[in-house]
Amino acid sequence: MNVEQARFNMIEQQIRPWDVLDPSVLELLQVVHREDFVPAAHRHQAFVDTELPLTATRRMLAPRVEARLLQELKVQRHEKVLEIGAATGHLAALLARQAQRVVAVEADADLAAQATANLKRTGAANVSVLNQDGAAGVAGEEPFDVILLSGSVAVVPQALLNQLKVGGRLAAIVGGEPVMRAVLVTRVAAGEFRTVELFDTVAGRLPGFAEAPAFSF
Repeated sequence: MNVEQARFNMIEQQIRPWDVLDPSVLELLQVVHREDFVPAAHRHQAFVDTELPLTATRRMLAPRVEARLLQELKVQRHEKVLEIGAATGHLAALLARQAQRVVAVEADADLAAQATANLKRTGAANVSVLNQDGAAGVAGEEPFDVILLSGSVAVVPQALLNQLKVGGRLAAIVGGEPVMRAVLVTRVAAGEFRTVELFDTVAGRLPGFAEAPAFSF
């Protein structure tokens, strides 16, 4: 496989057509090599427009979804970011190039170890990887300028929203199959949040988050 040609095709055929046009995001996708964060058994699929299996229950987000979420968050160099669902560390590595500091939370111990090793190997020195559930955020690290949930949840817990600074943004994929939507939530005041629906997609569930209560009749 011609890796650089495959990377170029991913950007031009998958990511640009999904309205990812921010030059800084497109440049990130060139310099942070996605294949370095993909398990060896699936490395030949690193640039394919699909989620990749990491464990029996966890999947790596599709490239266009990762890129679109990054573009919508508009991370700035002075900001502190919380990523929940770090998996093997790819999105944390991308965020590390944009932010001052990244706290990456991963509930699966093996994935957390892989993320730590991958980030160290690729020089992302401003990322801390924590092996813990992320539904309640990270006590003692709040408030955050940006929170990214790198997978789907039924609902966004209020505890996470409360860890945003005023002006801070949270991106998540919310809902249940077959209907999920990526949303961007901005904390506009101490007790006020504004939610914008971004796009429809489907993504694997993050562990540790409550499911929506079932309807009863």
